[in-house]
Amino acid sequence: MNTELPIEPLKSRLKEQLDWDPDHIEIKPLSGGYSNLTFLLISGQQKLALRRPPHGYKISTAHDMVREYKVLQSLEKAAYSKSPKPIYLDENEAIVGAPFFIMEFIEGKILRPQSSLAKELKPAQFQSLSIQFLDSLLELHQLDLQQSGLIKLGKPEGYVERQVSGWSNRYKNAKTQPIGEMEKTSDWLLKNLPKSSATAFIHNDYKYDNLVLQTDPSLQIKSVLDWEMATVGDPLMDLGTSLAYWAEADDPAILKQFNASYLPGNLSRSEIIAYYEKTSGFSTENMLFYYVFGLFKVGVIAQQIFKRFQLGQAKDPRFAALIEVVKAAGKLAESSIQSEKI
Repeated sequence: MNTELPIEPLKSRLKEQLDWDPDHIEIKPLSGGYSNLTFLLISGQQKLALRRPPHGYKISTAHDMVREYKVLQSLEKAAYSKSPKPIYLDENEAIVGAPFFIMEFIEGKILRPQSSLAKELKPAQFQSLSIQFLDSLLELHQLDLQQSGLIKLGKPEGYVERQVSGWSNRYKNAKTQPIGEMEKTSDWLLKNLPKSSATAFIHNDYKYDNLVLQTDPSLQIKSVLDWEMATVGDPLMDLGTSLAYWAEADDPAILKQFNASYLPGNLSRSEIIAYYEKTSGFSTENMLFYYVFGLFKVGVIAQQIFKRFQLGQAKDPRFAALIEVVKAAGKLAESSIQSEKI
């Protein structure tokens, strides 16, 4: 992965905007993500995080630094308890080669399936964490949209139909080989559109490894990261995406690499749906549609990154295996449609 930043122009800008001494600034890449790049900035005892698009990016909602910065500003205004504070936005591409922003750096641990943290946590801790996971999502879905300005960040009318159509088109544009299950799933989604259940601010990529956790003295969610796809829309679309990432023990091994949710103690997908419905008051009658959409979206995201890798626009060796993620997501989606089970 190309994680280099032009150091000298950035140090000059940090001196100008934050009064940091250029001779005492450390810049370190933070690994883990598949999309936008994050760097740790250190000056003495101060730590901040810098976000920029991936190298070879094209302007899109997912790589729009200005928009993501506005999301963080609006979340701060809405008093959401788990988003990093935005510090500084720079739209001048001459500094690091793309627009970027700086935000609060949240100290803590990221839970990934192969991490030492995943191996250390007991079933009771996973149960507690999976409930906290839902409570933080529910808090987001219950934010006031008007006074915070969050309503300006999306178009809730027709959201579900636009998303299904948009992701179907993205799949066609990114396709590198025929995968029948993905194509059938796309057709099924277009034919089975539900009416939107409600309107809320949604994260759209809400999963364990986008959380910062504190582990001492107890396991708690400190912050939610990666707001690049957040918008205003149907909250069940958000839950459906989370469920698609929420691998269970019997799911394909390749899908379990993205979430530690399959480890003992975590709530099952059906338990998540029941908890969400009881707590939110939203009907989950059409949850199969939202789950299948989530799986399709996961497959499309993997397909898009895989195509960038094939074209030489992305060098990360992890990307070579993503075509298998596309196939697995498509198969699981088709199986869920046929069995009518989540």
